[in-house]
Amino acid sequence: MKDIDIEIKRMKDKYNFIVIFLEAEKSVLIRRYKETRRPHPLQKFISGDIEKAFILEKKFLKPIKELADFVIDTSSYTPHQLRKIIIEKFGQCSDNKFILNLLSFGYKFGLPQQADLVFDIRFLPNPYFVPNLKKLTGLDEDVKRYVLNNEVSKELLQRLKDFLQFLIPRYIKEGKSSLTIGIGCTGGKHRSPVIVEQLKNFFKERFDIIVNIIHREIEEH
Repeated sequence: MKDIDIEIKRMKDKYNFIVIFLEAEKSVLIRRYKETRRPHPLQKFISGDIEKAFILEKKFLKPIKELADFVIDTSSYTPHQLRKIIIEKFGQCSDNKFILNLLSFGYKFGLPQQADLVFDIRFLPNPYFVPNLKKLTGLDEDVKRYVLNNEVSKELLQRLKDFLQFLIPRYIKEGKSSLTIGIGCTGGKHRSPVIVEQLKNFFKERFDIIVNIIHREIEEH
């Protein structure tokens, strides 16, 4: 790992590329290693202690993290979800259109680290406590009707639309290529997907931009 920061700087000066640094909480990393049944590469240097191996690894990788253009915490994502996030945030767009990523999530599973803005909608009526809606998701019409059939939800949607209509053109003007909006409720399966889907339809109709959707707690793992 000696002088790796110097090498990265040299390559950045010579080539047009970005550095993406992936990290995760220590408890998550330990669980992942146990699931794969593989030893950490540094364990053999510190008497097999995996926690000390992570401390050593963090020290070695610190220069790379400091030079990274983007740092993504992967703690709450499956490989499938992470791949989708990477593609949607960094994938090539041939016509250079602005990319709006709308992400529904559940607070009980952690905040989405890649979100630029996060909105908490846990104050909306919760379908989880309605017996015939509990096992459905925000992609089902019955849940959608339940969530939207009140004045608070309607006002929230209008305010979000107004705010994002104000914000997006200014991001585009400043040269920003994408914006990731997180919409969170408690479990991420009912209220937040409903609001994300409503925003998706609205912005696809009114803006010449690419709108991507991630329903973090609904998607198949």
